[in-house]
Amino acid sequence: MSERNVYDVLLERGYIEQLTHEEEVRDYLSKKGATFYVGFDPTADSLHIGHFIQLMVMTHLQRAGLRPIALMGGGTGHIGDPTGRTDMRSLMSKETIDHNVDCFVKQMSRLIDFSDDKAIIDNNADWLLKLNYIDFLREIGIHFSVNRMLTLDSYKNRLEVGLSFFEFNYILLQAYDFLHLYRKYDCRLQLGGSDQWSNIIAGADLIRKVEHADAYGMTFSLLTNSAGEKMGKTAKGAVWLDENKFSVYDFYQYMRNVDDADVIKFMKLLTFMPMEEIEEYAELTGSALNKAKEKLAFEVTSLVHGKEKAEGAEAAAKALFSGQGDLADSPALVLNLSDMDKSLIEILSDNKILASRSEGRRLVQQGGLYLNDNSVTDLGKMLTAADLDEDQSCIIRLGKKRYYILRFEN
Repeated sequence: MSERNVYDVLLERGYIEQLTHEEEVRDYLSKKGATFYVGFDPTADSLHIGHFIQLMVMTHLQRAGLRPIALMGGGTGHIGDPTGRTDMRSLMSKETIDHNVDCFVKQMSRLIDFSDDKAIIDNNADWLLKLNYIDFLREIGIHFSVNRMLTLDSYKNRLEVGLSFFEFNYILLQAYDFLHLYRKYDCRLQLGGSDQWSNIIAGADLIRKVEHADAYGMTFSLLTNSAGEKMGKTAKGAVWLDENKFSVYDFYQYMRNVDDADVIKFMKLLTFMPMEEIEEYAELTGSALNKAKEKLAFEVTSLVHGKEKAEGAEAAAKALFSGQGDLADSPALVLNLSDMDKSLIEILSDNKILASRSEGRRLVQQGGLYLNDNSVTDLGKMLTAADLDEDQSCIIRLGKKRYYILRFEN
């Protein structure tokens, strides 16, 4: 029996959105040692859950014998991709970009094996920041039609509010990245989210025009829910992979609380669970789906933060929802006893559990704020000694699924 092509794995699990040449890409993915790349612009000091799809695809391909290039946008990060933007990105210093790149590499290493040249980290700052502008225009610029560029959604959507020439260059630079990686590593395949389709095509076309060689592109679905809405935002902000920006417990709960309609889809996209096991979970309905959600949350949290921390988050969830487990594992906010001079809404908003005091008031009016599982109806509710247990703690619930422990110390 012939070995299964990883292309079929990606297709079966629902990753593939578009590709330039199906048969050629399928053949390319069957070649051991073939190189592909995915770009990451370092616009923050952490990857987020949206990037996780890209890391999963890279890992699937690496396990199948291909060699990933994780291209850090140290150069393009000085401009920023205008795709999906209604305004210009804030400019970052070189020091900030370099720091963000270092953070990305650390997070990627949880999934991708960079040892012994099995995967490559490269940074387009190494070639883009050295470019001679006139030479660049002569070699690269002549292959781009302004008329065609203006038809691209990434530019067209910005024309009414304003598009700087600074950002207009972005597609040329990303295309040049693909050309450079082809020349350096014989890389003939670029992968990215579906919003990168225009940029990827531009790079493949540039290789054909300049080097008269074949190059291909493939995009995968953005992480969206069953309603088609982009995932990755919460009341606390983005779902970061850095636990200092988004706690392990909150990450676990985010995955645990996905809609019923999304559980199986996310198992396919965000875990390495065998399809046979996923199909068994797909048979579950109603309250039995909670078992599938717990499995999803544990598997994804284990990949991002490690098994030990995933077990801690799981124990915390059991402690809060069913009284099982160890409350010491739960997300706790340690406060001074003097904070009890404030109202509960003030405590929660001052410590960023609530976005604002007005949000807290709305939550109380809607019956969505709970103290020790009792609904809070008083907008000015103050905590008293009677609200605290022997450890000087109380449990706060926001809505149906967000739990926090407040612990008071002298």
